[in-house]
Amino acid sequence: MQGGRVKVVYVSYPTGNVRDESAVIAAAENALGLRPLLEQRGHTLVGTTETGDGLDRELADAEVLITTPFWPVYLSAERLGAAKNLKLVLNAGIGSDHVDWETARQHGIGLAEVTGSNVVSVAEHNVMQILALVRNMMPAYHQVLDGRWDVAAVAERAHDLEGKTVGLVGLGAIGARTALRLKAFDVRMLYYANHRRTPADESVLGVKYARLDDLITESDVVCLALPLMTGSQALIGRERLAAMKPGAWLVNTARGPIVDRDALVEALESGHLGGYAGDTWYPQPAPADHPWRTMPDHAMTIHCSGMTLQAQQRIAAGITEMLQAHLADEPLPEDYVLVDPSAS
Repeated sequence: MQGGRVKVVYVSYPTGNVRDESAVIAAAENALGLRPLLEQRGHTLVGTTETGDGLDRELADAEVLITTPFWPVYLSAERLGAAKNLKLVLNAGIGSDHVDWETARQHGIGLAEVTGSNVVSVAEHNVMQILALVRNMMPAYHQVLDGRWDVAAVAERAHDLEGKTVGLVGLGAIGARTALRLKAFDVRMLYYANHRRTPADESVLGVKYARLDDLITESDVVCLALPLMTGSQALIGRERLAAMKPGAWLVNTARGPIVDRDALVEALESGHLGGYAGDTWYPQPAPADHPWRTMPDHAMTIHCSGMTLQAQQRIAAGITEMLQAHLADEPLPEDYVLVDPSAS
């Protein structure tokens, strides 16, 4: 900040149909509770759900943009170039693949996210969705809604998780926390990551390193826990889907584009895969006609895995810390910074 009043734009989802709007602090209307911090100092905060032309008008004179990965603002080179006053983009969550990092650097725009804010929340969601698939919970749930009672129809595809092989693709903070939670289920766990863990880490987490294609062919459940980056786009494509065990399950709370959208639908429609679960899509919010909404044997959720009330509090604390540093012309916490234009 170079002095004077600062305009901050916060983009997120609406409160929608909730019983207590104040509880959902990450919604656009509540803006992570940032309004008093900014307005008491004479700054401006705009909370919006707009991601199109209306947002571009707001960004024209904004210095800070705060966006969430759950309601992302896709920041292309063209959009960043038009936001002439923009100095800082803060991601209220983890995973900033909706931002063109190199263009941000070229325009002198900083980029940071709240590292670790929703690790627990997403790891728990991973375990929940693994169990939902393996235990065949969704057909049982739909029988309740439909007024049916056909135990055999559910039981024929319901399994114990114990004794299965679970493959974790990625073993960062979320993957490791997922592994710790899965240990209690007495599963065999394989993992693949760009950087192998130490033998001590592998022992504590209960995992064994495997090459990616070996993990794919040996696992009953494959769980994706890696960022969307160069090399991970459509990492699980038609060939790897075909290489999975017949009836295997795939869970993806990482990023939608890591899985080939149409090849996944084909693998489920053919019956080769036992099911797919996750809560990340592309684009987001997913349109009503997105094929993952209607494909068979899925247990999808909207991108809510990292939006527990506790995660929202952690996100709010991190964003507040970074905003205060920016307003005081102080460096942002190093562990949050992804693009530091002053270092280039």
